[in-house]
Amino acid sequence: MSVYIIAQLKFTRHELYDRYQSRFMDVFNKFKGKLLVADGHPVVLEGEWPRDKVVIMEFPDEDAAKEFQNSPEYQEISVDRKAGADAIVLTVRGLG
Repeated sequence: MSVYIIAQLKFTRHELYDRYQSRFMDVFNKFKGKLLVADGHPVVLEGEWPRDKVVIMEFPDEDAAKEFQNSPEYQEISVDRKAGADAIVLTVRGLG
């Protein structure tokens, strides 16, 4: 069953987030994921959403998502993401 990682970001230090982003795909491409969405201008249809960006990644299963999230390569670059953006990060399961 597919698993998705969804990140909702509010930038706090763009220069650090930009450094993270410049290294992200080199790390991400080493894993079994697929980047589905990286939208810096989402349109809010209902409610309030005090964030700047949404990222959605798909993985074939929970183990693959954890492998990426916990990898030394991702942990190294995620220091800049954590310093450059306040994030809500979720893992959700697909329907089938």
